[in-house]
Amino acid sequence: MSPFIISSFYLIVASLAIALFIKMNRVKELTIKVNWLNSSLNEIDEQAKLIMRTDMELNKTQEELDKKISGLNTLQKLSREINTTLEEKQVFKKINNEHLEKLGFEKSLAFLWNSAKKEFELYFNLGYNEKESLELKKSINTDGNYYLELMQSGKTASSNSIPPGFLAKDKLHRLFLVRAFIICPVLTQEGSSGFIFVGTQKTVTNITEGDQELITILANQIGQSLDNARLFEKTWESQQGLELKVEERTRQLTQALDEVTKISRRKTDFISSVSHELRTPLTSIKGYAAILLAGKLGTVQDEIKIRLEKINRHSDELVHMVNDLLDISRIESGKVDMQIENQELKPITDKVADLLAEQIKTKNINFSCVISPDCQKIMVDRRQIERVFINLIGNALKFTPEKGKISITTKRCDKSVQINVSDNGFGIPEDAQEKLFEEFYRVDNAINQEVKGTGLGLALVKHIIEAHFGKIWVESKLGEGATFSFTVNAGV
Repeated sequence: MSPFIISSFYLIVASLAIALFIKMNRVKELTIKVNWLNSSLNEIDEQAKLIMRTDMELNKTQEELDKKISGLNTLQKLSREINTTLEEKQVFKKINNEHLEKLGFEKSLAFLWNSAKKEFELYFNLGYNEKESLELKKSINTDGNYYLELMQSGKTASSNSIPPGFLAKDKLHRLFLVRAFIICPVLTQEGSSGFIFVGTQKTVTNITEGDQELITILANQIGQSLDNARLFEKTWESQQGLELKVEERTRQLTQALDEVTKISRRKTDFISSVSHELRTPLTSIKGYAAILLAGKLGTVQDEIKIRLEKINRHSDELVHMVNDLLDISRIESGKVDMQIENQELKPITDKVADLLAEQIKTKNINFSCVISPDCQKIMVDRRQIERVFINLIGNALKFTPEKGKISITTKRCDKSVQINVSDNGFGIPEDAQEKLFEEFYRVDNAINQEVKGTGLGLALVKHIIEAHFGKIWVESKLGEGATFSFTVNAGV
């Protein structure tokens, strides 16, 4: 074989080897690329699956969220409707099929525990006929202890979760004729508590935590509404009872007031009648005593004269008392026509001071009268208000020791004038101050036993001031004197 052929052969083999090597490298590169592509495809497939799962979960979450929003809107409307009633029986009647469907159910029951009868009473029924509801009531009362324990625990039972010790899920499915359900306690602060049941026969419905939360909110709202209804009923009953008591008491007080008015009128008429009857014999006694004292019937011995003077003096006291009684009865009956006019206060006090000047001088009393410029004008019956000053200053003179002090001061109080008559005498016990203005009342002490009086002066003063639409009161401490204050309308 020629060298040329051998060389060509080796050259061809070498070329083939090089081509094979190149192809092998190419195959290797392509294999790497194929593996990379397979890996990338696997990753893309996993990502696609992840995206699909995520999309499904998002859709599921969106559906759950939409369902919860729809349920919350339904609950909001239902809560407004429930809150519009204050009758216990009407609370459950506000729930209808539309509300139930929007919450994802078509059957519902509500039972409340009657502690007096020791049984559950059916308050609400949707989706069950009369026969089914009666059988349900019977079964629930048969297993009543389970439901009472559920109420006491405050837990919710559903087709997803049954609390320990409660009835079996299958039994509840058969009992309530549903595939999915929720049983939630309805708890109240007062009265009977119970539970609400909602259920559905739809096979595609799954009870979620959101469903349980919505029914729990509904149960709480029902419990609050029942409390409000019961509280309103108790309040209304209490109000009715109170109104009846007030009406009865008012009737009794009206009768008592009428009786008091009659008695007061009789007393006034009696006093007036007796006072008039007393005037005639008193006038005769005083007249005969005066004739005897004047010696018109002959000379009167000194001893007899002394006794006649006593008769005359006591007759004057009785006449004064009778006049006071008549004045009080007239003012009480409204027979005294008050001539209330614009008057100057200072001339009135000056006249009274002049009338009592001899008594003031005899006891060496320091008498003063200070009238504020804004208190000069008053609206009064001058003659009657002079009697007020005479009585108040006269009383002060009786109970103020020699060289004592009596003063009149004034103070403007909006549209009225307050006048104060003060002394530094013996004072008045606190327990006697409220009774001072009662007719015939006199403080029981050693001073009053020495000082004569009828106990009518202050009563007359009170009636006169009240006839002027004012008020009178006293402030005093034993040993520190007393201040009698009264008000009258200010003048112009």
